[in-house]
Amino acid sequence: MLNPRSLIMKLLQLAFSAYLVVALIYTTNRAIVSPLSSLASRLFRPESSALELQLTPGESPGPRVDLIAQARQASHARHVDTDTKSDSPWNFASFEDLLYWSESSHRKAVEGAVEKPSIRESTFLSKAFAQSMHPTKIIPFYYKASAPVYDNDVTITTLVTSNRYKVLRQLVERYQGPISVTIHIPLPSHEFESPTAAATRQFTAAVKELEALYASSPHFAAHVDVHLALSPFSGSGPQPKSGGSTAGSSTTEGARQFNVWRNIARLFARTDFVMMLDVDFAICTDWRSAIREAMGVYQHQDLRLPRAGITLEGVASAKGITNGSLHMANVEVIRQLRDGKIALVIPAFEYVRQEDGIDQSLFPRDKESLIQLTSGPDPKITTFHASWAPGHNSTDYAKYFSIAPGSGQVYEVTQYQSAYEPYVIMSKWVSWCDERFTGYGGNKAACLFELYLSGITFYVMSDHFVIHQSHKYEEEARREERKYNRKLYADFKEEACLRYLYRFKMTGELNSSAAANAVEECKKIKSVVKIASEVRSIFTDLSKFTCRRLQFLGGDTDQPPDSTGP
Repeated sequence: MLNPRSLIMKLLQLAFSAYLVVALIYTTNRAIVSPLSSLASRLFRPESSALELQLTPGESPGPRVDLIAQARQASHARHVDTDTKSDSPWNFASFEDLLYWSESSHRKAVEGAVEKPSIRESTFLSKAFAQSMHPTKIIPFYYKASAPVYDNDVTITTLVTSNRYKVLRQLVERYQGPISVTIHIPLPSHEFESPTAAATRQFTAAVKELEALYASSPHFAAHVDVHLALSPFSGSGPQPKSGGSTAGSSTTEGARQFNVWRNIARLFARTDFVMMLDVDFAICTDWRSAIREAMGVYQHQDLRLPRAGITLEGVASAKGITNGSLHMANVEVIRQLRDGKIALVIPAFEYVRQEDGIDQSLFPRDKESLIQLTSGPDPKITTFHASWAPGHNSTDYAKYFSIAPGSGQVYEVTQYQSAYEPYVIMSKWVSWCDERFTGYGGNKAACLFELYLSGITFYVMSDHFVIHQSHKYEEEARREERKYNRKLYADFKEEACLRYLYRFKMTGELNSSAAANAVEECKKIKSVVKIASEVRSIFTDLSKFTCRRLQFLGGDTDQPPDSTGP
């Protein structure tokens, strides 16, 4: 039998041994297992797949707020008390979040637990979209997708009005990847007048249609983040026929703030890369896999793994990289895409006869099939909006068709013009769309123009394409909106040029390659050249250059986008 002293020593030894085991496990986990796990997750994390999800249409997550109940309460409040018109009956504050900023570890160590700085969601959004027409109520993540989202994936960002739900579903079913969509629903004008029963019914009908749409396919719940833009602005189109749906009528879609809606969708995208796409374009080829495979090769190279025998070619072979993807020669392209230096263009096409371009299931799915349909004496497919050459001709379709299918090549856009408005894949962190534009004309071109001025180069993916799904255009509305936007776009180009030239001057980059796009494009605008030549204290370098160009410039050589085009 052990004496008390021996028993105490035995217990101390056991306690010390237990301490060593715990310390060893903790140290091993922190110093070895955790870093290796993090590294492995970056290199070999699984791709998201619809096959991993066992969702049915009835299992989609619910909306963030019950808008139908809100509408009914607001309508009731107005009818009960007509003297409170100055106060909004919408109780949006009831579901708002507070946005917090994390404290640094240093400050926590010095000051201990402190209250995190915060800001109300509505305050943040009102500043983030200060150029939008007010009142506009933005509800981020009205629906939030449940599938895993990875940084190196590509989110399609798009915008939808309530008369385009069908094509949104087709896009979701075809892509089966992350989509961030802004949906505009006209808000009954409770703030300004007593609501009518018809206005409330119209609003609730649109919300119910959205709920039915989201529940109609498991891919919505898996992959689609829905953000709402609610505004009371109405159009002037014809009233819907008796008994018809009011949700998608042109009376409800006034003040189409396309660039505001584009920025909302992009701001809340949860990947590092986005594709700015109009909802009525069909995705015909798998450019998403091509980019992600090339991104995987780039990550292997960039991590500089300390393991003998690893080569870039070996990694590509192991990952099954084929000639149909961005191959090894284009790793630098991916690096620049990550750095926000380039944007990848997906060429756009449409059917010659509108009736042929309605059924997406009949669209070609590879470049060989596309070539067959675009060639011969009676082609069925042509370049998108061929009658408006400045919109897409910078893509250089002749070069596109000269490159053999499956080559994996990308080529640079060398003949940029300010009306160019391709569909591009880009870093999420590049310049944003100017929000002053409403309706058709100049809005998307303004997004691309500012990208170009910022120094981005466009590269075309030669194996890939999208095709426009035919639909009837609202020509009367478009004509009126183009008149409004034509003047805005001319002013925007001048302001954007002065802003970027000033920035490059202040950073000492005006004579560098970073400013080459801005200098080359802005020298075409006579008013910018004139200001640059007069304000020599600011634009000395540019003035010397542009003054030599004045003799043959002769003014602004570009026409505003959509001046005569579609």
